[in-house]
Amino acid sequence: MDDTDGSFVAVRRISQGLDRNSCHSTSAEAVAGSAAWLGRGLSCVCVQGSDGDSRPSFDLTAAQEECLLKLQTRIEVAYDSSIPEHQEALKALWKAAFPEEELRDLITEQWKEMGWQGKDPSTDFRGGGFISLENLLFFARNFPKSFQDLLRKQEGDRSVWEYPFAVAGVNITFMLIQMLDLEAVKPRTLVGATFLKFLTGNTSKAFDSPPAISQNESAFDLLYCITFKLMDQQWLSMHASYMDFNTVMKSTRRQLERELLEDITLLEEMPSYSLLTR
Repeated sequence: MDDTDGSFVAVRRISQGLDRNSCHSTSAEAVAGSAAWLGRGLSCVCVQGSDGDSRPSFDLTAAQEECLLKLQTRIEVAYDSSIPEHQEALKALWKAAFPEEELRDLITEQWKEMGWQGKDPSTDFRGGGFISLENLLFFARNFPKSFQDLLRKQEGDRSVWEYPFAVAGVNITFMLIQMLDLEAVKPRTLVGATFLKFLTGNTSKAFDSPPAISQNESAFDLLYCITFKLMDQQWLSMHASYMDFNTVMKSTRRQLERELLEDITLLEEMPSYSLLTR
């Protein structure tokens, strides 16, 4: 994950429209403010192991190891604007977001309409990688109404200065990777170990995923959609403005952890899943 500095752009609302061997134990700061948010201040919800070891080992089944490895492989893919597949995915995101408006170029001021920091979205993918683009596409294709509501800030009493949609999406991808400890060989947190049962379990619905990603493996993408919608609900309930983004993300993370640790067998049983509409 890139940790270079960069600006975080607030959007004024005009109309309603693998370090694999360490365990971070810092406070649960969320990701915002600059590109340096990526990797700073995120907590590891560790459980005490035997003999005072604060890095417990959770045994994995063969299926869990396979699914985790596939997800980690996705996470490690950096966005590369020279790769045709990545270019096509970016074009597909624009088409899903603004079907009525033609994209003039891959580098254009139009991208700011979606909440990217500049005219080249590739600079914002440094922290989230290609999977953050896949997450946004999954959201747009499977929950188009919720996607459009958040993109265009169509629900609730919005702030004059809103969070930028696309950059917030990259923040969410990174936050989930950290929360679930997905860059470790084995999960070292209870919530991370719990997530694996969804990664290898069943889903009650068929989702539109890339051909290389199975329905079970799309659990991360589905959790992403739940998280994005939950974050926006927290934003509205807290009457937040762009200066409050860190606080909103911390609150969102705490709520996610609580829901994931409930006695559920499907991500669709999480209370926050009901916030999504297709």
